[in-house]
Amino acid sequence: MKTVHVGLGDRSYDIRIAPGILDDREQLRPWIGGQQVFIITNEVVAPLYLEKITNSLAGKTIGQMILRDGEGVKTLRTAEEIFDRMISVPLDRSGTVVALGGGVVGDIAGFTAACYQRGIPFIQIPTTLLSQVDSSVGGKTAVNHPRGKNMIGAFYQPQRVLIDALTLSTLDPKQFSSGVAEVIKYGMINDLPFFEWLEDNIDRVMDLNEEALEHMIEQSCRNKANIVAQDEKEAGIRALLNLGHTFGHAIETSTHYAGWLHGEAIALGMMMAGFQSKLQGDFSDRELARLESLLDRARLPTQPCHGLSAQKLKELMMLDKKVRDGKLRLVLLKGIGQAYVTDQYDGAALDTTLEYFALD
Repeated sequence: MKTVHVGLGDRSYDIRIAPGILDDREQLRPWIGGQQVFIITNEVVAPLYLEKITNSLAGKTIGQMILRDGEGVKTLRTAEEIFDRMISVPLDRSGTVVALGGGVVGDIAGFTAACYQRGIPFIQIPTTLLSQVDSSVGGKTAVNHPRGKNMIGAFYQPQRVLIDALTLSTLDPKQFSSGVAEVIKYGMINDLPFFEWLEDNIDRVMDLNEEALEHMIEQSCRNKANIVAQDEKEAGIRALLNLGHTFGHAIETSTHYAGWLHGEAIALGMMMAGFQSKLQGDFSDRELARLESLLDRARLPTQPCHGLSAQKLKELMMLDKKVRDGKLRLVLLKGIGQAYVTDQYDGAALDTTLEYFALD
């Protein structure tokens, strides 16, 4: 059992990482304070793991909502359907929401838990790599708007996060690669030794070596927990976690959240951030080549893509949540492990980057 602590005062919690943890009822049951539990999952995850969770909670009053799979369900309309189900149970303020699934499930479950009766407890049980290393940690909860990803949400911390790497054995390979993009991001932001470890071990990771997976998940969670503990609501350093995301979210929105997995868009977004940083003289050709090589080995996109519009991407980037007083802030790179946030970037370099990667 590995434990990563997220230190946030009275909102602190532990991330527990262990193979087979979903079979250990004592990891979940003690964190259900009342009699009522409301499980939110989806049609892919439910047949695999829902019975394990309900068995762990035998004797509790259990309600559930099984969503369709995919980013397209992360909407206010779906949130309203969940609220309707919660009210019809009925779920009261002593109840606990359990998010069982990937990033979409965790985001919308956390958002509805934050809003329902002004906030009830929730627990994250992430079953995809992306959710295990990123979205289940840190309390960002949201739904999408047609004009922007995660535009409607709240910072709302879980009571606990339970991570079972064995769930990755049932994950679609493209979804697994999507999660590796967020792992690589941590190395690029501020952890050069972790990036170097990934260069040495990415083949073991892609082969689902258990030891490599657990180390990778633990180190990723530690990186994120350390940043979140310093800056819970993204007033400063937490914005570094958005490396590749301003570009990537624009890609996702421009394609109507279809055709690109989140991590795939973030991978190309990191390449775009590295390319712009190179144009500005901060990032070397060799460093950009190292990033590209690692993303390639993780089976993630790195090359310019037909079907993206430079002008549309730029318009969508101006709707990004990091825009302040009409100024777009970007996460750029001075080297591997040296990310920084700035609104003092070279506008011509940004235009060149968008034109290079977005082949209309």
